[in-house]
Formats: sequence, C-alpha cells, structure tokens
Amino acid sequence: MKTIMIGVAGGTGSGKSTFTNRLKAEFGDRISVIYYDNYYKRHDELPFSEREKLNYDHPDAFETELLIKHLSALRRGEEIRCPVYDFTVHNRSDMTVTVKPSEVVIVEGILVLSDPRLRDMLDIKIYVEADADERILRRVIRDVKERGRDVEGIARQYLSTVKPMHYVYVEPTKALADLVINSGKNDVAFDVIKVKIEALLNS
Repeated sequence: MKTIMIGVAGGTGSGKSTFTNRLKAEFGDRISVIYYDNYYKRHDELPFSEREKLNYDHPDAFETELLIKHLSALRRGEEIRCPVYDFTVHNRSDMTVTVKPSEVVIVEGILVLSDPRLRDMLDIKIYVEADADERILRRVIRDVKERGRDVEGIARQYLSTVKPMHYVYVEPTKALADLVINSGKNDVAFDVIKVKIEALLNS
C-alpha cells in the first residue's frame, strides 16, 4: 500500500485542526492523523509547578525521533502505539492509541516543518496562517474550555514563550511549505489539496 504523508503546520490557533478535520471527513478511513503535540517529551522528574514553566514551543520540547520512527513504521505498513499527551498536567499520559497504516497520514503541529528529517518524509507540506489576534483568542477559548487553564496563565505563557517562539521557529517554516493558506476554512485550498491527494493515490 502506498502511503502519502502530509504535514499541516502553522501557529497556535491558526486553523490547522480545522483543515485537518475537513480532510479526515472527506477521505474517512483512508486518512490517519498524527498530532505532533502528543510527542512532547515526558517529564516525570519535574513537579507540575516546574512543568508549567517549560518552553513547549521550542523544537527541543518534542521527541521528534520517536515520531520519525513511528512514521517510518506506518510507511512500512506497520501499526504504531502513539503516545497521548495530557495538557491538563503538562505531561505525557500512560495511555497510547493504536494507529493503523493507511493510504494518507496527516502530521499536524506548529513545528511539523521545522525538523529537516521530518520535513523530508512529507509528500505535501501545508502552512496555515491567521491574524495574530485571531490566533490568541482561539487559544484562550481552547485552553480554558479544553485544558483547564486560567486566562492569566494563558497570557503569561503566550507572552513568555508562545509569541517569541512563533517568530523564531514557527513562522519561518512558512517559506518551506508547498502551500500557504490563510484559513482552515479556505475552500479553494481544500479543493486543491483534495485533488492533489487523489492524484497521488491514483498515480
């Protein structure tokens, strides 16, 4: 089975998940989704108060070697046990999720295009961008609703690491993308990628 790998990158709250979910809905079981966030390094050695202070927007925060190993296994037709990250405690949980090989694998995350080893595995590289004000508002809503955070903590993290790391590490990867789109709801971009995936699958 041929496996097409697609990277969906972009800043926090840019619309990556929206675009990824649209592709998943379109192709169904033909697509598997791997979230780079689940590959944050484990830090059992640190108490919660210290894990809170870590820089989660730097490339070194991720166990990229494990992700590359897993993607290689999927490409060989092997299933993997994907880690699950628990944002409420700032640490990897003890759970894993089985991901079976599929025709299309989407890797989504802010720094998917940052590591050259990971980037070279991708057949299609997408960068989703959005206005900074929109991104921070979406992040606040998400972190309060889904991750149990308070607004002060979100603001502190955004100003200390998220915002500066975006300009240093995330935004520069836009130049490495095959396609840059201005919204996860961009219908033209969605149709272009859908046709491209179909063409690759049929080639």
